[in-house]
Amino acid sequence: MVKLAFNSALGQKDLKKEEKDEALIPQDVDVEDILRVRQQSRAWCWCMCLGLALILSGVVVGGAYLYRYYFTEEEKMYFCGVNYREENYRMRDSQEDTGMDLPTASKRIEERVRVLKDEGVELINIPVPKFSDSDPADIVHDFNRKLTAYLDLRLNKCYVIPLNTSVVMPPKSFAELLDNIEAGTYLPQSYLVREQMMVTGKVEHVDQLGYFIYGLCRGKDTYKLERRETVFGIQKREALNCHKILHFENKFVVETLICEP
Repeated sequence: MVKLAFNSALGQKDLKKEEKDEALIPQDVDVEDILRVRQQSRAWCWCMCLGLALILSGVVVGGAYLYRYYFTEEEKMYFCGVNYREENYRMRDSQEDTGMDLPTASKRIEERVRVLKDEGVELINIPVPKFSDSDPADIVHDFNRKLTAYLDLRLNKCYVIPLNTSVVMPPKSFAELLDNIEAGTYLPQSYLVREQMMVTGKVEHVDQLGYFIYGLCRGKDTYKLERRETVFGIQKREALNCHKILHFENKFVVETLICEP
């Protein structure tokens, strides 16, 4: 009689193999969890693509902006000056009925001007005057916002007022005037116009005044101004704290007197 014997070790190996296979097969598979993970991964990929697109568009727009304002607009910088005469009034004597005008000497004002025609903006820098008691200043005339901002560089204060289009030339006309002055085809012998401003309050939200004025007045005390009627000749002086800025944006020179109560 022949006896058949089975290898017990082989049987144990098969049993262990089956146990491993069972361990590799998940017992409880949640299909909803798998779908949720896939959806989250897909949403994350879309967000990453959108973020990269926004970054690239920002780089392109920023590069175009820098190129436009630091290269194409570089040719719009002017350094010009005009001569003007200022009427002087002699204080009236108590025994005289009339006053006499004293002879006047010609004076000169110089400024750096940058005209941005497409943006409707004029940027003016008045250096420290050589023969005047006026303050150095930076001025922005924004025709789109219809605002003018003065930065008194001596006081480091900013002042904002509605744009006076009867005094300030539009950018295109002003650029043509500056071109003629630089070319020597127009040598102005100008006159002086006075205007007086009163501080009426403080501006709290400078960021709402537009890009150019915000860039000028950011981080500085900024105040609102109101024009006062100017009386030429002899007038009673009020006890005000005033300072003046001489500038030109037309064929005449303007003396802007800024007063605080």
